[in-house]
Amino acid sequence: MKISVRNLEPTKVKLTITVEPEEFDPYLDAARKDIAKQVNVPGFRKGHVPGKIIDQRFGFGAVAGQAVNDGVPELYSKALEEKKIHPMAQPEFDVTDVPQSAKDETKLKFTATVERRPEIELPELNGMEIAIAAPEVTDEDVDKRLETLRQRFGTLVGVDRPAAKGDYANIDLSAEINGEVVDSQEGVSYELGSNTMLDGLDEALDGLSAGEETTFEGTLEDGEHEGEKATVKVKVNSVKAEELPELNDDFAQEASEFDTLDELKADIRKAAGEDAKGRQATEARDAFLAKLAEGLEIPVPKGVKATAVEEHLKGLTPDPEKATDEQKQQAEEGAEKELKDQILLDTLAEKMDVQVSQADVFNFLASIAQQYGMDPNAFIQAIIKNGQLGSAVQEVGRSKGLLAGMRAVKFTANGEEVDLSAFLGEAAEDEEAESVEAASAAAAVADELSAKDGE
Repeated sequence: MKISVRNLEPTKVKLTITVEPEEFDPYLDAARKDIAKQVNVPGFRKGHVPGKIIDQRFGFGAVAGQAVNDGVPELYSKALEEKKIHPMAQPEFDVTDVPQSAKDETKLKFTATVERRPEIELPELNGMEIAIAAPEVTDEDVDKRLETLRQRFGTLVGVDRPAAKGDYANIDLSAEINGEVVDSQEGVSYELGSNTMLDGLDEALDGLSAGEETTFEGTLEDGEHEGEKATVKVKVNSVKAEELPELNDDFAQEASEFDTLDELKADIRKAAGEDAKGRQATEARDAFLAKLAEGLEIPVPKGVKATAVEEHLKGLTPDPEKATDEQKQQAEEGAEKELKDQILLDTLAEKMDVQVSQADVFNFLASIAQQYGMDPNAFIQAIIKNGQLGSAVQEVGRSKGLLAGMRAVKFTANGEEVDLSAFLGEAAEDEEAESVEAASAAAAVADELSAKDGE
């Protein structure tokens, strides 16, 4: 097989692949056998029709067509492996030459245009040292957690006074556009100052007492009229204030397993310390990736980026067509960072010679199934049946590569080495080196299956 590679862009190549007859013949033979299993030819048992008879009765073109459909993807994969090209999208195939008969010496020739992972040179990890901040727990951190716990045991008490920030108002709302009511809600409980509904609602409610109402101009944030200006009428039905318990030993006994407030605070400080260590590990990861990317130019494939931007927009607005300039910019920046991180991690996994076993991928899929409340075995079988094992192996490989890379460098805080082994684990050798070919869109399949179950 002859392969030529033409670089169209830094992240896009065109492969021209010419296949020798002896390499294409097995696909022709397989196509003949497959056709023989599906047809009845007088004088021959089903599935035992000679290849020459298949060519005569059904035409060499039909045989060659099936052989091309089956062979081109496999031959393309072999070409990628030989040229060490890592695709980031599906290729565009163009078959230019196909033999017209069994005796035709014309060689199968096709092109494949595909966006690829750019080649980047990562720095040497041995001897690399990265400084990160030391985990810190302040009295303020403890007080904030204690206050959050206290609020969980608070009660709402009706008050006979104007509403103020922090109060809870029971309200009726109606929105009008050009004198027509387009939305209305009754009996909504709303915390003043939370800014979780319409812009302008907090200001409108501030100072109103039960039984009073007012109007204001606001922008609708969802529904058919999302983004449109409306005249909003709001009426206050009641005002309630949050009454919090006193911070004492009685509260500690009610809210926890501890007898005293001091014991509760000590436990909260301990939990805050563990969280601080977790944040430090996250900061170490980010610092490590930043160090790897330092001084690197990482080009992102245009088509892949466009698709990623669309996905990011779907997460920012229910109608991407009506996305604001700010949302479009946010989606573009998020997509570009995500892709650059993927390119960085895929290159790192290759550098660390990461092996992804079948068990690794199945464990990854099982964890996703559990997140969606699905039976792991049924979910994995659905993934396999749908032929959608594609990105899971990449995610597992990226994760393993990241951990291996972080274990290879030294992290310090205030000049002292930081032990992150609780988060990075220990390097382990996979007894099963059998790798899985692709593993794709696992979470998307979970979403799809969940939607079907809900129908």
